[in-house]
Amino acid sequence: MQNKENYEPRGFLRPFATPSMMAGPQRVQVKPRAETDKNAITGPGRECVASSTSASKKITIDDFDIGRPLGKGKFGNVYLARVKKLQAIVALKVLFKSQMEKEGVEHQLRREIEIQAHLKHPNILRFYNYFHDRKRVFLVLEYAPRGEMYKELQRCGRFDDQRTATYMEEISDALLYCHEKKVIHRDIKPENLLLGYRGELKIADFGWSVHAPSLRRRTMCGTLDYLPPEMIEGHTHSEKVDLWCIGVLCYECLVGNPPFETASHSETYKRITKVDLQFPRCVSDGARDLISKLLRHSPIDRLSLQSVIDHPWVRANSHRLLPPTYPVKKS
Repeated sequence: MQNKENYEPRGFLRPFATPSMMAGPQRVQVKPRAETDKNAITGPGRECVASSTSASKKITIDDFDIGRPLGKGKFGNVYLARVKKLQAIVALKVLFKSQMEKEGVEHQLRREIEIQAHLKHPNILRFYNYFHDRKRVFLVLEYAPRGEMYKELQRCGRFDDQRTATYMEEISDALLYCHEKKVIHRDIKPENLLLGYRGELKIADFGWSVHAPSLRRRTMCGTLDYLPPEMIEGHTHSEKVDLWCIGVLCYECLVGNPPFETASHSETYKRITKVDLQFPRCVSDGARDLISKLLRHSPIDRLSLQSVIDHPWVRANSHRLLPPTYPVKKS
């Protein structure tokens, strides 16, 4: 009988979808550059490593210098790495096939690759490439040197209005871009948000996201404290779940914990479905107004992403460093 560690699990034999194969958002077309492998992907301002589908040379772990670990997860680890040929710094996510197969989450990895590879926005973590060997799948990602927002929030306790408003503008702009591409993230939370060189927010981890042309889904997913009422109640949900999530995120950034957090799952569910929202004194009136308009039971009543960007509290406090994809409309 063949050793389980030495065969290719069925979920990994099939090549990941290319733009022509998938129903997801298509890669932005760019003019080909001379003397460049057409299967190459680009790093921060330069050509990075060749695609694993390249006929000339498949990339392997030997193409990288591996540095310190950046994080650990259920299915593998993330390391700081350098592309030897170009001296480009990246984050290398190493996932074990046996673990993913055991948990039946190969489809989540496939979804993450197919969606994130086609998203290009200053506030979305770039996915550059992937390759694999018998036991592992490697994802080559943009390096976000300031790490997880979750750890930063733990260190600080809570963020001030300026920092939180900046994050709200950045994440709203990034989600506007995603929704235009018919992509719903569905798992916005501090653990899935990274911070770049200048402290800018980067949406990461698209494992729970979905490309839904109708923008309507019925699957239960996401993190308990961030689940919107429609998902708890088993109703069809749309891109407006992301609006609820950024409302919860805004509250957690300002207060230090999610708004509906309790000691038990059942109590948390009750508070979410009742929208039992209570603000401590540290939350300003402007922030309360924004959060209250996002955390509405009916999805249709939630403030739009553009309205979040245009909200007076955001406009008064945001110090966004990167130019927005959707410029704020002048009044």
